[in-house]
Amino acid sequence: MTNQSTLAKDKKNQKPGIRLTGNQKSWLISAHVISGAIWFGTALSMVIMVIKNLNTTNGDELYAINSVVKLLDDWVVIPAANLSLLTGALICWLTVWGFFKFYWVIVKWVMTVTLITFGSFWLGPWTNAMTSISNTERLQALNNPLFMFDTKGIVIGGSIQILSLIFIFIISFVKPWGRRDALRASQKSEVRS
Repeated sequence: MTNQSTLAKDKKNQKPGIRLTGNQKSWLISAHVISGAIWFGTALSMVIMVIKNLNTTNGDELYAINSVVKLLDDWVVIPAANLSLLTGALICWLTVWGFFKFYWVIVKWVMTVTLITFGSFWLGPWTNAMTSISNTERLQALNNPLFMFDTKGIVIGGSIQILSLIFIFIISFVKPWGRRDALRASQKSEVRS
C-alpha cells in the first residue's frame, strides 16, 4: 500500500480534533522546509569558514572569522534547528502523518533530536571555546592543542551534521519504509500462512 493510499484511508478514519486546512498545512510545511534549509546552509558555511580559517596568517582575522562562526551558531543555527523541530512537531500533531505512524517520520525525529543534542552539548561548546582561545591567543591559537581539538571537532562534527541533514531531506521527499502498522499486518498474514 502506498503512502498516499494509506493517508487517504487515515483521513476517513480520522478522529475529531485540531487539523490544518490545506493552506495552513502548506504554510507550516514551508516554514519547516525553510528552517531546515537555513540550518543546513548555515552549518555548511560554518564548516567551510572553519576549514578556510586554518590557513590564515593574521591573528585578528582568525578571531574575527571564529567570532562570525559563533555568531552564526548562536543566532542562525540554534533558532533554525529549534524552529525545524517545532514545525516538525506541529506537522506530526496536526496532520495525518502522526508522530509514530511511519518509520521515516520516526527516523527524522530521532536524527533531529540527536543533531540538536549533539550541537548543544558538543558543537556549541567547541565553537565557544575555539572563539575564546582565538580571542586571547590570536594567531598563536593555531599552536594550541585545545584550539586544534575544538576546530577538528567542529569540522568533523559539523560535516556529520551536514550529511545527516542531507539524509533527513532525502527521506522527507522519498518517504521510504512505509507505515508501521502495514508492516505488522503483512508479518501477521505471513505467520498465518
